[in-house]
Amino acid sequence: MKGQITILYFGHLAEMLGRESEILFLPLTIKDIQGLMAHLARRGENWTVVFEKPRDSMKITVNKQFSEASTPVQGGDEIAFVAFSMA
Repeated sequence: MKGQITILYFGHLAEMLGRESEILFLPLTIKDIQGLMAHLARRGENWTVVFEKPRDSMKITVNKQFSEASTPVQGGDEIAFVAFSMA
């Protein structure tokens, strides 16, 4: 099922990316968290810094469950990226 997802950004990510949340229409090519991060990295600038080679300290949840890069995503999901130090 594809559709809209909600993405939440916490900690330093909200400052770096200039937003705390967004609603995104999920492209059919995105199947998992890794694909979503690659999609976000293509926005350029800080997006590339955060998502192209994410730090191990960044935590990811899908529907409030800790997740890995290989975790599938689908319409209706809430995805959160949490990082408190990007230094």
